[in-house]
Amino acid sequence: MRMRTNSRHTLLVKRRHLHWYCCSVDGRENVNDEPRFGRPSVITDDLVNAVDEKIRKGRLFTISTLALEFPNVGRTTLHKVVSEKLKFRKLCARWVPRLLTEEHKLKRIACALDFLDRYHEGDQFLERIVTGDETWVSHITPESKRQSMEWRHTNSPVRVKAKRTISTRKVMANVFWDRHGVLLVECNQQGTTINAAAYCATLTKLRRAIQNKRRGLLTSGVLLLYDNARPHSAINTQNLIRSFGWEQIDHPLYSPDLAPSDFHLFRYLKEFLGGKRFDTADEVKEVQD
Repeated sequence: MRMRTNSRHTLLVKRRHLHWYCCSVDGRENVNDEPRFGRPSVITDDLVNAVDEKIRKGRLFTISTLALEFPNVGRTTLHKVVSEKLKFRKLCARWVPRLLTEEHKLKRIACALDFLDRYHEGDQFLERIVTGDETWVSHITPESKRQSMEWRHTNSPVRVKAKRTISTRKVMANVFWDRHGVLLVECNQQGTTINAAAYCATLTKLRRAIQNKRRGLLTSGVLLLYDNARPHSAINTQNLIRSFGWEQIDHPLYSPDLAPSDFHLFRYLKEFLGGKRFDTADEVKEVQD
């Protein structure tokens, strides 16, 4: 048995030597194994195109339902085709405040271009802008998670913070401001209706505040920038604004990103109020002033 094993080993070694000798004679210098063709891939161009066509007909699918359309292809292979070959990702729809029509979009473009043209007038244009909007301010505004961040060692225990709900006691703050600061803060208790008459009274107070805080602005002319909520666009409100001699900057429908109060002032206001507690509406107004 031992002699038979040794003879077999010797024969294999001789054959291998003969193989490499022949390769050397043929001019081969690399002793590493050459790449060999293995099992043909199941993922072909025809399969990729067929899966792509099926997905584009209905994007609400799962790999399991897609496997029913291709019974001869495994689910792992289909997942690889979808994610790696076709580069598809499963994403949820993004929530937006409102779906804009083509008319709304064109109006937004026109207003943005008009505002950009006037911006090139320089500081004289920016000095005249007075903007404002309404926002709810709670008597108790919980501290945000970001505000509770602090430096700690990697082995330090994590600080525990209980989640608190926003207080139901709140006031509607109507804030008017310009590039130099806040001009007027008008607070209305919860349940108070802000109609055209109430808004006209607020605009009258705003005119008085501009007269006291911004000398010369009424003479140079106020450019009023705010959204077109019903109290803002009411006939009585428009007549009062014209009687003041103020000019309004056109604001398209459903465009909070073009309202400075929404994307600038209120964000920092809510962060500033985080962790603070107020007992009365006057305290809320005082801290905003």
